[in-house]
Amino acid sequence: MVTETPQSHHVEALIFDMDGVLINSEPLHERAKREALLEAGIVVPESLFANYTGRSDKVMIYEVAAAHGESEERCAEILSRKHRIYESLEHTLCPVSGAIEFVHWAKSRYRLALATSATSRNREATLKSLQVVDSASFSQPKPSPEVFQIALQRLGLAPAACLVIEDAVNGIVAARAAGCFSAGLTTSFPEASLRAAGADIVVGSYSELKALLTARETNEVGTS
Repeated sequence: MVTETPQSHHVEALIFDMDGVLINSEPLHERAKREALLEAGIVVPESLFANYTGRSDKVMIYEVAAAHGESEERCAEILSRKHRIYESLEHTLCPVSGAIEFVHWAKSRYRLALATSATSRNREATLKSLQVVDSASFSQPKPSPEVFQIALQRLGLAPAACLVIEDAVNGIVAARAAGCFSAGLTTSFPEASLRAAGADIVVGSYSELKALLTARETNEVGTS
């Protein structure tokens, strides 16, 4: 599954998405959205959820509820209910396999940033345990590149110096639009979908990504 990155590409920073990349939260987000919408009398087909993976809860709930004739005020109520359901169940969450170990390995080698569509409250809850930098402060959710552009500004690096780690098609599209190199992690979408979205490399685990980056470090030392 791993494809070697171009030899001319020198990675100085890793920019992580959160949901589905650092913490295995996508199934819980889907459950909470499904329950909140169902309470409002809205049944969402399974296929629709995939279209919104990697996008904010607000975007999905407002678009879906509005399509069913709900007012903006009612959309806000459904979104608030979704957040309450999620928070009542978040004690069941676990990190993505290998994520914590990878972050600890990477933090002495690269600058790290977090670029996510998650709420401020959920970011803070995750950052407490994973100790990465919060680079999110944006108005346009993915697939807009804004969140990555802000991360690049705060890092003070060119897009080509940054590797974005994403699990969602919308995230890969956003990373590509920002000019960043991207690694797709197959926790939410299959390899073919991530490659079709423009992922430069696709890995099935953090151990694969670590091996790839370690090999690059060795190659760079050998050619310097």
